[in-house]
Amino acid sequence: MSLLDEKIKNQVREMFKDLKSNVKLVVFTQDSLIYSPGLECETCKDNRILMEEVAGLSDKISLEVFDFVKDKNMVEEYGIDKIPATVVKGERDSGIRIYGMPAGYEFPTLLSAIKMVSTANAEISEDTRNRLKEITKPIHIQVFVTLTCPYCASAASLAHRLAYESDMVRADVINAQEFPQLAQRYNVFAVPKTVVNEATQFEGALPEQKFVEKTMESQK
Repeated sequence: MSLLDEKIKNQVREMFKDLKSNVKLVVFTQDSLIYSPGLECETCKDNRILMEEVAGLSDKISLEVFDFVKDKNMVEEYGIDKIPATVVKGERDSGIRIYGMPAGYEFPTLLSAIKMVSTANAEISEDTRNRLKEITKPIHIQVFVTLTCPYCASAASLAHRLAYESDMVRADVINAQEFPQLAQRYNVFAVPKTVVNEATQFEGALPEQKFVEKTMESQK
């Protein structure tokens, strides 16, 4: 059963006409034949189907699928700690991660990441580029979202853009509803909520300059 109707597929195909370089979607999932207590993944199957459909909309996109239990070497290589997980990468791994199924209002986050990686254009200001050059310690950004939040994609995509621009930044977009224990750990009561290096936390879809300022607090 297809998750995307023809109207959406045609819209995505039109968007993907601008793709230049190849993009790989690396999906970490759960083999339905293997049962591991505590690792039940309700959306893994649908997430894989979604990624297969998206990859099928452009010859610039390829798909690679790994099992979270069996493919431990790849899990470690990509630093994956929960599923479903999707890595969007080009010739290099820019630290762009999506945890949970990017449906609803989060579907554009996936599409934006694909387009950014393929066109090699993070679409950030020169001031932001200069600020990112000041990074001396690795930055791990976690943006908590929900599929019904119309403002979350803005924060999520901005985090991904920073990760693409700087090798010192890794950006995880996390569906709070699929990972409730993690959301509880970080007191996620409103989304988008961003956590930087376990220390700095802020809510809302902040403008680029303010988002970068809050992110750079981790360097102090």
